[in-house]
Amino acid sequence: MLGRLVPREPPLTPDADEARDWAERELAKAIYNDAPSLWDRFLRWLSDLWERLMDSNSTLGPVLMPLIVLLVIAVIVGIALLIGGPIRRRRLRAQQGSVEVLDDDDRTSAMLRSAADAAAAAGDYALAVLERYRAIVRSLDERAVLEDRRGRTAHEAAVAAGARLAPCAADLRRAAEVFDGVCYGDLVPTAADDAWLGDVDRQVGRTRPSRTGVLAEGELVAPR
Repeated sequence: MLGRLVPREPPLTPDADEARDWAERELAKAIYNDAPSLWDRFLRWLSDLWERLMDSNSTLGPVLMPLIVLLVIAVIVGIALLIGGPIRRRRLRAQQGSVEVLDDDDRTSAMLRSAADAAAAAGDYALAVLERYRAIVRSLDERAVLEDRRGRTAHEAAVAAGARLAPCAADLRRAAEVFDGVCYGDLVPTAADDAWLGDVDRQVGRTRPSRTGVLAEGELVAPR
């Protein structure tokens, strides 16, 4: 008895677009994707370099060869530190947060400005920038724009003051970032940074605080 015949489906004849789509999906499979990664290429480069050094051992001599190996290691370590250092500093900065501004510092804003001027005259712009921002925060305490409380950080002072002095909000935040950057060693300030902070100090002194933080353009108090 003959077996039952099973009907066959008609042969597939894709058009050009379908054929190209099938080919792209097939080539996208992992089995075809054997391109080495960046890390694999780096390891291969190190392996090739080491092999060349070993092959040259007989011609370089027993004294020169160890020096070259140490030089290569020093270059690799230097590259790793150059790349990893800023990353570690940014992570540490994020973990530590902003720096406290006025704890255990009873100087008035006038005294802090004088200290900033003296530091700038001596070329110590790092100290000048720190004292200049402290003077800004102290002046806000003296004007009751900020409440005098312990533990306030540079960022907290900028945010709280910016809510009362809307025209100065952006500059205050940037000034706080400069203060923190100098404290953490991420920023080496210049005379221009100190001069800019002086401008911010004067702008803050001229701006009238608002309960809502919104002021009409040009609504300023009399200059100091």
